[in-house]
Amino acid sequence: MHMMEQTTNHPDPLMGAQRRVILCAGTGCVANGAMKVYAAFQERMQAYNLPFTLELREENDNSGKTAVTRSGCQGFCQMGPLVTILPENILYNQVKPADVEEIIAVSLLGNGVVERLLYIEPGTEHTCKGTDDIPFYTRQQRFVLGDCGIIDPDNLDEYLRNGGYRAAKKAFVQMSQEEICTEISESGLRGRGGGGFPTGRKWEAARRQVDDKKYVICNADEGDPGAFMNRSVMEGNPHSVIEGLMIAARAIGADETLVYVRAEYPLAVQRMRRAVKDAGERGILGKNVFGSGFNISCEIMEGAGAFVCGEETAMIASIEGQRGMPRPKPPFPAESGLWGKPTIINNVETLAHAVRIIREGAVRFRELGTPASPGTKTFALTGHVANTGLIEVPFGTTLREIVYNIGGGITADDGSIDPAGFKAVQIGGPSGGCLTKDHLDLPMDFDSLRTVGAMVGSGGLVAMNQGTCMVAVARFFMEFTQRESCGKCVLCREGTRQMLAMMDDIIEGKADETTLPLLRELALAVQKGSLCGLGKTAPNPVLSTLRHFADEYEAHVKDKVCPAGQCKALLKPWINAEKCKGCGKCVKKCPVEAISGELKQPHAIDQEKCIKCGACLLSCKFGAVEGLQGGHA
Repeated sequence: MHMMEQTTNHPDPLMGAQRRVILCAGTGCVANGAMKVYAAFQERMQAYNLPFTLELREENDNSGKTAVTRSGCQGFCQMGPLVTILPENILYNQVKPADVEEIIAVSLLGNGVVERLLYIEPGTEHTCKGTDDIPFYTRQQRFVLGDCGIIDPDNLDEYLRNGGYRAAKKAFVQMSQEEICTEISESGLRGRGGGGFPTGRKWEAARRQVDDKKYVICNADEGDPGAFMNRSVMEGNPHSVIEGLMIAARAIGADETLVYVRAEYPLAVQRMRRAVKDAGERGILGKNVFGSGFNISCEIMEGAGAFVCGEETAMIASIEGQRGMPRPKPPFPAESGLWGKPTIINNVETLAHAVRIIREGAVRFRELGTPASPGTKTFALTGHVANTGLIEVPFGTTLREIVYNIGGGITADDGSIDPAGFKAVQIGGPSGGCLTKDHLDLPMDFDSLRTVGAMVGSGGLVAMNQGTCMVAVARFFMEFTQRESCGKCVLCREGTRQMLAMMDDIIEGKADETTLPLLRELALAVQKGSLCGLGKTAPNPVLSTLRHFADEYEAHVKDKVCPAGQCKALLKPWINAEKCKGCGKCVKKCPVEAISGELKQPHAIDQEKCIKCGACLLSCKFGAVEGLQGGHA
């Protein structure tokens, strides 16, 4: 079902019409200087006396002005800042302010292409003119992300011209609550926040509750390390989130909606608030929506960044002004949620999918994905891959397709492509697990991943090469979950603390033969006895790596060696006598006088004194110091 023709899905209404320059203004590109590039375009176009506008006002503008606009994240984060030229569909990569004049002269005045700013595909060295040539884009199916890299997120008119709020109007004017819930149920949409619970079932449960007040909350508290899917949707297409909230509210009979977004996302907060304001001024939000007689409001609330507040009952507590701590279920929020009223909580991506389902129908939605996991999923692809960024693929797509065809392959530490470099992918963040080379052809969907001890989670994908220590990776995620534990239940609060202490013993060479059995036993206890989903999944990275990389744990514990050469306490630097020239530079650089030897004679390192600082490695120009990199101990 998911093997449809791989194409991107971001049609632009201006193709063949008005010339347009689009600057990616997502957080990543902004951090890399995109706004300076944006300012340079305005300055240089004024210098060339080229008529331009900073806002696209009409679908067919015959004024001759070039529209210079900003978009949300275009996905190709590795190559930002990005500049797109339409209707020619040219994509320029890593653009700097100094490049702007050449782009104007060659592409806007001369209708040519600046070859040096085009993307070059790793391995083939093929030069790609635009998104239609780049495998990173052509092998995706972009629906949730379809408009994020094109429309101006602050321009409501653009969203409306691309079909915005038609689904909401249909829900409010043409459909009953039951019909909306039925359509969502028949689509098979499952929550994209990690749990994969059927969305239609959740909505139907809240709809059936008889109460004079109900609420809908958008969970935008994206806290996984390396995950930025929700942030990018809010930054690039905030009105799609509002429209999804409106549809959900209409489905259950709510008149108040709320977006709970972490304060660490200032740009997303800014654009969401602007979108709410604009929608209210146009009468899209407010009283008598679409003349239906129904009222709807939307509020943006900033969370303090606690990871546990991504759990729905902890989020409700936070909104109510209490400490963000989970509570036992039942009752479920659909029965008794915010202020004790029926409440549904959906992830940003889930709500964006709901818009398409109501607009195009459940049958169309199910054309992609698998029978049990229909539709597409966004992933934040990071780590040791050539093309890091934000992607969207149908459920059922294999890990091999994502890593090698979309991601461009695994990179070595120096950035070059390493065909044999794949070691693992951590999926689902601190609640997920690792996938190995044995899982490269595993379909990526909710159920298949559970069979191998992993989970989709919110959608983080961290690729790792052979130089990665899997024990250290598990320890990193355990430190994160231990720090973020709310402390309510003993097994999570104390269990994760003790697990972290054991992980520290392992990477510091202090573990013994009892450590690994005890670590596994405690991990299973924490998994079974914690109250909320976050506590129950906290041991997953440890259990997953113990399952797939037991040999690395054994090497750390029994041999006191880190095979990847990453755990500092287990490194045993030594000087290769055949390479050492006896120049004495390492002796002078060592801060603890651990190196000795006569001039022009091979030197030696005193392991008792050595603090593994690496000063000797950096000072030796003959490559004689070994054991401080790549596990050569």
